[in-house]
Amino acid sequence: MITRILLTSICLISLQTQAQELAYNNISPTIREKYTVNRDTVKNKKGEVLKEIVVTTNKSTKPVSVARSGIKIMDLPQSVQVIGSEIITQQQAIRLSDVIKNANGVYVGSARGGAQESLWSRGYDMTSNNMLKNGFRYNGGSIPEVSSLDRVEFLKGSSALLFGNVAPGGILNMVTKTPQFFNGGEINMQAGSYAFYKPSIDFYGPLNKTIAYRFTGSYENSKSFRDVVKNKRIYYNPSLLFNISDKTQITVQADYLSADWTPDFGTGIIGKEILDLPRNNFYAALWSTGNTKSSSASALVNHDFNKNWKLNFNSSYQYYNRKSRSTAQMYGLETYTNRGDWNRPLTQSNNQEKILGEQLSIQGIFNTGKIKHQIFTGVDYENSLAKAYTYTFFDAAGNIKSTEDTAINLFNYDLSAESTVAPFDSRATQIVNTDSQRFGAYFQDLISLTDKFKVLAGIRWSWIESEASTYKETLVNKFQTVAPENNTPTVAAKRLDNAFSPKVGLVYQPTRDITIFSSYSNSFTPNTSGTTVDLQPVKPSIIDQYEAGIKTDFWRGILSTNVTVYQISNNNLVQTAQFKADGSANTDTSLKVLSGQTKSKGIEIDITARPFEGFNINAGYSYNDMRFVKTPVAVGNSIEGDRVARTPANTANLSFFYKIPSGALKGISVGAIGNYIGNRIAGWNNRYIEDTANPGTLLIQDREVPVDGYATIDFSAGYSWSKLSLLCKLSNITNELNYTVHENYSANPIAPRQVMASLKYSL
Repeated sequence: MITRILLTSICLISLQTQAQELAYNNISPTIREKYTVNRDTVKNKKGEVLKEIVVTTNKSTKPVSVARSGIKIMDLPQSVQVIGSEIITQQQAIRLSDVIKNANGVYVGSARGGAQESLWSRGYDMTSNNMLKNGFRYNGGSIPEVSSLDRVEFLKGSSALLFGNVAPGGILNMVTKTPQFFNGGEINMQAGSYAFYKPSIDFYGPLNKTIAYRFTGSYENSKSFRDVVKNKRIYYNPSLLFNISDKTQITVQADYLSADWTPDFGTGIIGKEILDLPRNNFYAALWSTGNTKSSSASALVNHDFNKNWKLNFNSSYQYYNRKSRSTAQMYGLETYTNRGDWNRPLTQSNNQEKILGEQLSIQGIFNTGKIKHQIFTGVDYENSLAKAYTYTFFDAAGNIKSTEDTAINLFNYDLSAESTVAPFDSRATQIVNTDSQRFGAYFQDLISLTDKFKVLAGIRWSWIESEASTYKETLVNKFQTVAPENNTPTVAAKRLDNAFSPKVGLVYQPTRDITIFSSYSNSFTPNTSGTTVDLQPVKPSIIDQYEAGIKTDFWRGILSTNVTVYQISNNNLVQTAQFKADGSANTDTSLKVLSGQTKSKGIEIDITARPFEGFNINAGYSYNDMRFVKTPVAVGNSIEGDRVARTPANTANLSFFYKIPSGALKGISVGAIGNYIGNRIAGWNNRYIEDTANPGTLLIQDREVPVDGYATIDFSAGYSWSKLSLLCKLSNITNELNYTVHENYSANPIAPRQVMASLKYSL
């Protein structure tokens, strides 16, 4: 009888949302013991181990790994958003850009040739320094695989104290799925428009009482709404969890991605106009090819000395290699004889990087009298070895070929007349190896003066050293050359940058459900190009950030809100110097001075609601105004007062998902997500140039391309029965046409209306 009652209770509790299951994956073994039923003692009549009971608090009070310190979200004087695998699955996300539709204030820009997705936040480009995977810097030159992600974490604002020289817009951390000590998994098949299909698997379980495993993998093959463009990707991610003891766990994981893709430089821009051309038209060469390979291996050691003191040691290795050959797009000049004429320069690239990273940290909790301290301190080190190849092109006779291929006209381009064979040969004539080392030491303390007043204070010292070696091909005679790698390199002087990054925040919690906070922090950006007028290295730019906000979390997560206002000031933006060292006017753009200023200010609002069982709502709105507020009038500098390019003033998102939990319609689900990206300036900012007809006179070069705002809506519906589930999605249901723009000569159209279906079998 007791067994039947217990079994009934377990079945009821298993209806808890996947969000609770995700929370379980991230709580410590000590807490699990307090809130779970021992798996070895709960069995059904057949003697099989039943799924454990998991009782968790709501998401907003749980620490997130990107914060590193173990501090709960409600105690952080900073804005945080977490997008879990439940939402990723419900929305059938294929790319990281699909996931970030749920994060307001974070938006997508395109990269040259569509090789990667560029993200922006609070007016700043989230470069590779700001992209993390399981806490380590991730080379953003590839498009990451989404099927292996357990969650995506956004730590908005300055995070230099934790991660060193990162842009102040925020940190994105992709967390992959981890092993479990119970059997489970799923087999999933996605298929959709433009011959898209993607099978994926996810298996996990115990190997014995102390070792658990997980294996995720996927294969993707698809065409595109863009003619000629194709993608083929294979990915796998094995991992092991070792419970060495009750106090020590080791997680080992690796992954590998190989992606074949077609470089696509989008449609055309003439002057300031994005041409009204068919969305599907492809204007690069038919012989264009691209391949990206990336792999990583990491080990994470967690050791609890006791319930108050913990040690973490992380070690990671990453390899990245991206190769491509194509024709790029050039300016569609209005001065051409025929409007729509477009030059297409030949382009070939090979970029590689190896990254070794180490992190050692200690978390501790102790009291000094009635004052509680939660400290986080440690060191980290990274060594990056990057290699970039430059190519020279040759015609059939062996003569050096101009980089400009035959011009085309965008209005009468005939794709069928294009050759599928590259009309040139090429070889690497220059290789640049860059060896970079980073070291950081930091200390942070969350001081609880009372139950309601807390202070977060910390400081980091960062040290960066880099050295570039250039290998060039040499000509022995008319018919013989020496390859770059066989020549003695030219080694540039080592560059050394270091800076302190402080942070202080105040937290007031009038109740357990409300947090009011304010903070100051700064970050730094090394300036690697150019010198001062005295021919000395340019010092790093120090960027100040002020942030304040209020977080609420009512009724155990039924309604959570977050309102944040911020101001980010780069008071020493690197700019071209107005004058040379002798006081004469300067037109050399390599001579720099730290005298410019940008200011980014805005507000972000997040709302999450779960009004009743099975129904989730997520909404957000952000406003950002980032401008050049001070720039010297000199060649190459931007114009004072101009809004920084690629930063929309307004973004918003609204989504809901409802799965009927009981009754005759049990298992039916419906959902929708809407996104809005406001007006923005594409391309590059306007700048000062010299008037060639009147030396010494400066003109303003107009390079900004205005792009209107747009909204997209996706709708989904599905049904689950037993272990099977079917989910269908119609994306961009209004067939909205807009663009992501990287430079001021090409624009990539967003995808049109498409259908996607996912059939899943749960193990």
